[in-house]
Amino acid sequence: MSVYTVKVEDSREAAGEMPSAGPVYRSIYAKDALMELPLGYDSPWDFFSESVKRNPKNPALSRRQVIDGKAGGYSWISYQDAYNSAIKVASAIRSRSVNPGDRCGIYGPNCPEWIISMEACNSNGITYVPLYDTLGANVVEYIINHAEISLVFVQDKKIPAILSCVPNCSSNLKTIVSFGNVSESQRKEAMEHGVDCFSWEEFVSMGSLEDELPAKHKTDICTIMYTSGTTGEPKGVILSNAAFMSEVLSMHQLLVETDKPGTEEDTYFSFLPLAHIFDQIIETYCIFRGSSIGFWQADIRYLIEDLLVLKPTIFCGVPRVYDRIYTGIMAKILAGGTVKKALYDFAYNYKLRNLEKGIQQDKSAPLLDKLVFDKIKQGFGGRVRLMLSGAAPLPKHVEEFLRVTCCTVLSQGYGLTESCGGCFTSIANVYSMIGTVGVPMTTIEARLESVPEMGYDALSSMPRGEICLRGNTLFSGYHKREDLTNDVLVNGWFHTGDIGEWQVDGAMKIIDRKKNIFKLSQGEYVAVENIESTYSRCPLVTAIWVYGNSFESFLVAVVVPDRMAIAEWAAKNNESGDYESLCKNSNVRKYVLDELNSEARNNKLRGFEMLKAVHLEPVPFDFERDLITPTFKLKRQQLLKYYKDCIDKLYAEAKASKK
Repeated sequence: MSVYTVKVEDSREAAGEMPSAGPVYRSIYAKDALMELPLGYDSPWDFFSESVKRNPKNPALSRRQVIDGKAGGYSWISYQDAYNSAIKVASAIRSRSVNPGDRCGIYGPNCPEWIISMEACNSNGITYVPLYDTLGANVVEYIINHAEISLVFVQDKKIPAILSCVPNCSSNLKTIVSFGNVSESQRKEAMEHGVDCFSWEEFVSMGSLEDELPAKHKTDICTIMYTSGTTGEPKGVILSNAAFMSEVLSMHQLLVETDKPGTEEDTYFSFLPLAHIFDQIIETYCIFRGSSIGFWQADIRYLIEDLLVLKPTIFCGVPRVYDRIYTGIMAKILAGGTVKKALYDFAYNYKLRNLEKGIQQDKSAPLLDKLVFDKIKQGFGGRVRLMLSGAAPLPKHVEEFLRVTCCTVLSQGYGLTESCGGCFTSIANVYSMIGTVGVPMTTIEARLESVPEMGYDALSSMPRGEICLRGNTLFSGYHKREDLTNDVLVNGWFHTGDIGEWQVDGAMKIIDRKKNIFKLSQGEYVAVENIESTYSRCPLVTAIWVYGNSFESFLVAVVVPDRMAIAEWAAKNNESGDYESLCKNSNVRKYVLDELNSEARNNKLRGFEMLKAVHLEPVPFDFERDLITPTFKLKRQQLLKYYKDCIDKLYAEAKASKK
């Protein structure tokens, strides 16, 4: 078996409070040294301006034309047109006294204006800060004040949300620029607080093509990206121009070495949020290579239709999206009758065997690709040649299905905002990496650090521990939070909080999370202790353990219900039986679930934080079963081990009820 990493530093034994750490590894494609940023690159603006010079007429950005409420084809603007708009917007930004090193916000779904606003900031040496509202109320207001944002670009539909923040943000925020139009009443409301509002056309017309652009530097802050990955307030992850560009160039290097790099002929389908690092890096890579970017309508109902009209060659998704696609296709296959199912099974198993033998994707079953799998390929528009997955682990059966049936290379990666996106990626056409996130990118070194309290030993024959990173694409710290920075950056190593396991070929497998924060399959972080605290306010609950599998999109829980409350409800609702039997009663379970979610709604928990199923446990969590600590804290690993069968049933039950 080939090994895709090289050891560059020996392991370290435990010393004092420092746990042991395994050897340091890097990718074989960076075996002599980590990839460094070439001379001449100072800002992501260089990527964009070079592509404009190479191919000014190539299609750059597009959206679907909507006429009489119906979406038609995609309408494109060229690289030159996008460049001219960005230059004018940059000039208009400077006219509002926003200078290099200052900060602009961008708030809204993916669209051409989002990218043009980002590039205008890049051209000016201004730090752009994506704003998003998925973390609940007041987060946009918090970010505007914390990052001291003076100008914000905003989708027209989001203007009311921004205006509601203005009374508490007006010491920083002075300018609002709509992606579309602004009503007179909105202008008036903003002006009452000393804030000016402009439509997109007005703002572009304020700018000039003749202004000289300020100098930019590798060390400048490219973006501050606020992440939901912790309890409490979001943290502003500082990413330098050098880190951002190095990430893009590392992606290019790996595609050159292992597959095919992006070209002017490629088209990317933009629907993953630009407010997150994953999509921003991919879109910047497309800009670097002069590829075309088509945006969805920002409506999940039309996502597949947009995809089929655009016919992209590069597709990125998160596990939740791929899982839905898998479920939909399998339902159609099962409905197609016995003969079609038998043909599909034969083709699937034949191609899978060839992939397992190491035969490349396009050579593993070309005839069967045409005869059997072409319809599945057409479901992505028919032209996809590169498929990427990130944000959470991809279930192995879904990854296998995509690799076999989509007639394209699939690569799964792992990354964090703090690592500027992907820090591990599986190598194209190396089938043995299925179920893993692959090997380190060419800008990163990685090692595992033992976590004794969880039983993970980085020095064992199967090395397991916390994934730690060092290299050229790491963040520069958390904005205004040196304390939090020092918690995770120790001696140059970034501690990710994720537990990994090295595989024999050098690939990494994610197996756990160190802290009580986990990611659901759609990429949302869940701070479980906060949620348990909310649910514990429900008078029916004496104890609760909430669990979320990162391969699933929702939460389930084991609840110890209040004995008296259950008895009272049973008496009122003609349900008989003792406490233990009532805990098994489906009507009682539904009642408890409804009451818990009512409590969640009252406390403004988000949709993915709601419970989809509960198990009622009559026996309180105790020391005897090692489920709690002497201070009555939940022992999550032991709870998962003890209730594993029960959790599996809850997930199966919840998914069955959706069908």
